[in-house]
Amino acid sequence: MHSGSCLCGAVTLRVAGSLPDPNFCHCRKCRKHSGHYFASTDVPRTALTIVGEEKLTWFQSSQNVRRGFCSACGSSLLWDRSDRDWIAVAMGAFDGPTETTANLHIYVADKADYYEIADGLPQYDTVPPRD
Repeated sequence: MHSGSCLCGAVTLRVAGSLPDPNFCHCRKCRKHSGHYFASTDVPRTALTIVGEEKLTWFQSSQNVRRGFCSACGSSLLWDRSDRDWIAVAMGAFDGPTETTANLHIYVADKADYYEIADGLPQYDTVPPRD
């Protein structure tokens, strides 16, 4: 079990089981949503429990995607595409060790100009196909 929360603690998250390795999204929308690139892990919807859901606000950022944040403190918490059986949880929300290792970077052509990606991880201009 992995648990976490927003900055003020009004929204708490619990994920049953192990966390998949996180991805880093550099698209403009993720940068606007999180303040930098968005580091998240894709967990099965059935594994996620949200407490304080009344403080969770959703913003429809595109036709298929909504982004969840705490309405009290503004913490970016979730990325959700309704046609998937998983939901992305922000890595920064977790309280303890995640026992994960960074996986890859996506939408690198959209990254901001003030940093370089030099960690040696795979980089993609879009989302690579899943295995």
